[in-house]
Amino acid sequence: MRRTLAILATAALALLGPQLSAKPARRAAIPTAIYTDPLPDKAHPPRSEVLHIPSGGVEINGLAYLAAGPGLHPTLVLCHGWPGNEKNLDLAQAVRRAGWNVVTFNYRGSWGSPGTFHFAQNPQDAAAVLAYLRMPANAAKLGVDTKRMVLMGHSMGGWVSTLVGSEDEGLIGVGLISAVNMGEMTGLDRPGIIKEASENTETLAGTSPEIMTDELIARRSDFDFMRTAPGLALHPLLVLSSDDGLAPQTDALIAAVRKAGGTRITAVHAATDHSWSDHRIFLEAQVITWLNGLLAGECP
Repeated sequence: MRRTLAILATAALALLGPQLSAKPARRAAIPTAIYTDPLPDKAHPPRSEVLHIPSGGVEINGLAYLAAGPGLHPTLVLCHGWPGNEKNLDLAQAVRRAGWNVVTFNYRGSWGSPGTFHFAQNPQDAAAVLAYLRMPANAAKLGVDTKRMVLMGHSMGGWVSTLVGSEDEGLIGVGLISAVNMGEMTGLDRPGIIKEASENTETLAGTSPEIMTDELIARRSDFDFMRTAPGLALHPLLVLSSDDGLAPQTDALIAAVRKAGGTRITAVHAATDHSWSDHRIFLEAQVITWLNGLLAGECP
């Protein structure tokens, strides 16, 4: 999303006050995967596989960044935002160098995937990707360890990750990067939502700012990610926020997850923009460190 939701941020800050949960950005050690290529493995080199994933009667587009080495690998499914101009593919490459498979995909009606775009379909598409990867034939072909899968998303993709991750007990973690609560968009008036939607229409098929606005208004309760807190409390949760005006929304979610009994929460705030433009290495370091902690059995 290009524009911050200043009205919502101000209201949320007033309500939360000193309860904000994210810690200031810290300069942790930089994992070697960020700046070092893997050793050559002629028998099992890293590779990419184009995917066509059944969802809602069509096949959406996906790409699997597959890690080097034999056998099965832990796998991260990465969800893009609205419309998804920043796809975090540098993050995908770095996570692959760290030994993980990474799967990216495009929701129905976005970036060339067939169908028309609707917000309600995006969580369905993410769930379809997870189901596809868990199919025994696909898991074997792609080297996916179905017992070690993580769902993570940026911006609207973070919202997608909350809705899907809260209902998927098979995941070992859920991650949010500058997530937006799509159920809070109606804190703006209809012209304000239309204006926001008009700035996020690139590549989206079969829709318009008015259509998207009407869906957000009609589905406000369904789209509120606060309702996912009980399910998220069952998972390790990574919440990365930035200076885009959306941090109060994820701070509120963190508080709700803790109230629901969640204790395995890593929350970090960075003084950067919504796309993490000047904190890309920091972003990669935070994600890889957290992922490695999951594999080590740590609950940071």
